[in-house]
Amino acid sequence: MKRRPRILLADDHTMLLDAFKRLLEPRCEIVGTVGDGRTLVDLAASTSPDVVVLDISMPRLNGMDACAQLSRKLSGTKFIFLTVNEDPDIAAEAIRLGGSGYLLKSSAPAELFTAIENALEGKVYITPLITKGMPIDVFLRHAVKPDPEELSARQREVLQLLAEGHAMKKIADLLEVTARTVAFHKYAIMEHLGVRTNAELVRYALDHGILKKRS
Repeated sequence: MKRRPRILLADDHTMLLDAFKRLLEPRCEIVGTVGDGRTLVDLAASTSPDVVVLDISMPRLNGMDACAQLSRKLSGTKFIFLTVNEDPDIAAEAIRLGGSGYLLKSSAPAELFTAIENALEGKVYITPLITKGMPIDVFLRHAVKPDPEELSARQREVLQLLAEGHAMKKIADLLEVTARTVAFHKYAIMEHLGVRTNAELVRYALDHGILKKRS
């Protein structure tokens, strides 16, 4: 009997998590559900799922950065983004960071199974709602390349936690560094971005998909 793929689900909306779990359970083994990116990193490292289905906008660590971290640690795990973000450049960047699939929450449920099957076969699947019928390789070539001067992965982590309102001591505990190191990163970020206030940091995080916009 063919082994069912082991799936880890990550989304900060509990009702959506439950819906995705019910959809996938008849054909997949759900190894866990999480509501934030940092818990996702920890649970994925301990369970080594075949596929992680994750949102982009999540608290404590966004899905893009969680994927980037995990794809370096878990060579056998595939990542499928399931999000409301329709920006084609974000979709292309998600694939560059290690994603094998990119779907919208308005996509047909059957697309999620297609994306999982493709990922397990080593293929990339991006919903036609994003590619508009363009072949995936062409779509990725024409997408805008990321800015080489953008923040480092650790700076993005610090920025998200600062923008969410966490104190430096709390951030230091989460990242297992000293508060002094967090302060160094904060001021390096502000200098790099040319901003002076926390409000400007929050605006940058919102505009660049690092922090989730409140509905």
